[in-house]
Amino acid sequence: MNLIIDIGNTVAKVAVFREGELLEVVRDDNRTLGRLAGICGKYKPDRAILATVINLTDAAEKELDGMGIPLMRLGADTPLPVNNLYETPHTLGYDRIAAVVGAQAVCPERDLLVIDAGTCITYEFIDAAGNYHGGNISPGMQMRFKALHQFTEKLPLVEAEGRRLEVGRDTETAIRAGVVGGMEHEISGYIHAMKHKYPELLVFLTGGDDFSFDTNLKSIIFADRFLVLKGLNRILDYNNDKV
Repeated sequence: MNLIIDIGNTVAKVAVFREGELLEVVRDDNRTLGRLAGICGKYKPDRAILATVINLTDAAEKELDGMGIPLMRLGADTPLPVNNLYETPHTLGYDRIAAVVGAQAVCPERDLLVIDAGTCITYEFIDAAGNYHGGNISPGMQMRFKALHQFTEKLPLVEAEGRRLEVGRDTETAIRAGVVGGMEHEISGYIHAMKHKYPELLVFLTGGDDFSFDTNLKSIIFADRFLVLKGLNRILDYNNDKV
C-alpha cells in the first residue's frame, strides 16, 4: 500500500493507494502534517513518496520521521517512467511532471496534452513514445482577477462566481467574462493547435480552479482532479519495481 504526500503552497494532500486504486484523499496543514499519523495508523502503508514545493517545517519533518516506513523524496534526479526532455529538470515543478506521468499511465502510447488549471495554468506535452517535451505556464484564474485589481487604480476585485455574460454589460461582468472567457479561449486554442499537429491527441484536464469549459472537443478530454496524485503513485511504484 502506497502513501502519497503532496505538499503545496497552501495545503497538503495525503492519499492512499492500493494496487493502483485510490482509497482516500485528505487535506492537511502543509506546515504541520497533523493528520499524517492518523492516516498511517488507519491504513498502515508500506512505503511513501513526498513531493513538496515549500521548505518543510520542523513539525512536518517530525511527522515524516515518525511514520516508520521507507520515504522517497521526489527530486530532479528521481528516476521517472517517462523520458524527460526538459532542459532544466531542477526547475521543473513536481506537479507538472507528476500530472504527465499520471496521464501517461492512464493512456500509454498516445500523444497527450495535460492541462492543469490551478494557481497557474500549465500545458504539458508527452508524445506516444513516452517523451516529455515540456510545456507552457500561464496565469491562473485567481491570479488574473487579482492582477486586474492590483495593477489598476479603479478596477474592482471580482469573484469568479456571479453573472456570466458573453459580452459584459458593466465592469463586474466585463472582468468576469474577460477572465473566465479568456481562459476558455486560451485552453481551446492550445487544444486546436496541438490537435492540428498531432491528430490523435488526447487531452487531460486537471487542477483546482472550477470554471465552465465549453468546447466541441469534449470527446477527447479526460477530467481528473487526482491526476497529480496518481502520477506520484506511479513514480513510487516505478522506483519500487526497480529495486
